[in-house]
Amino acid sequence: MPGQVLFADDGPIALVTLSHPGKLNAMSRAMWRELRAVFQRIHEGTQWRCALVRGEGGAFCAGGDISEYPSFRFDEAALRDFHEEDVWGGLASILDCDVPVVAQIDGPCMGAGMEIASCCDLRIAGESSKFGAPIARLGFPMAPREADVVARATGELTAREMLLEAAVLSAAEMKVRGFLNRVTPDGETAAQALASAQRIAALSPQAARLNKRGLRALRVGAGVADAYHYADSDEHREGIAAFLEKRKAAF
Repeated sequence: MPGQVLFADDGPIALVTLSHPGKLNAMSRAMWRELRAVFQRIHEGTQWRCALVRGEGGAFCAGGDISEYPSFRFDEAALRDFHEEDVWGGLASILDCDVPVVAQIDGPCMGAGMEIASCCDLRIAGESSKFGAPIARLGFPMAPREADVVARATGELTAREMLLEAAVLSAAEMKVRGFLNRVTPDGETAAQALASAQRIAALSPQAARLNKRGLRALRVGAGVADAYHYADSDEHREGIAAFLEKRKAAF
């Protein structure tokens, strides 16, 4: 059965599910393209306040679909197109999305799974989850922009350990290293990830989007001249008024 990226919504929360039965949700080329389209849709929509990324069937994502690799990996132009168009297109769509993104991580989070999780704003994992990028065993490196995303999220020493030693690390270790926000008992990850998304969705969507834009601008060295254009916005006025009137803000 071919892999796909499923989309649904739960009120203000967009649900994005990696689905590749029998392959632990390994990413095919088609799935990377679908991931890009889904996150562009979320970014452009006004009805969603948070996106939740998860895998189907007790796994997040075990990496790339290696069965496809012989068809393109041995030609330089085709390999470049795969990484710079398909993979980076999917990852960049998450990074560029103004809607906050929560990762619900169960089971293996390897290679492509690490890259996708690294693009998310918050990461919540089950205690038996495993993390790594052991592609050195397959004889190839991680593409430069993909490696940079992982290194920013995990820390450079952890990224080097994964890429150079093919290290596979536990959820507890990744929490200590600052990659995970929370580690949950297995079986509770979905509920806790959804609760996190619901907390985000209950807050000001304008503030969330502006926080993401501001952090993204600083990361690329862009200016902050327009960082205060929200001054006269309805949400800004409502938030301050609600605090002063000792009531819950209605965003």
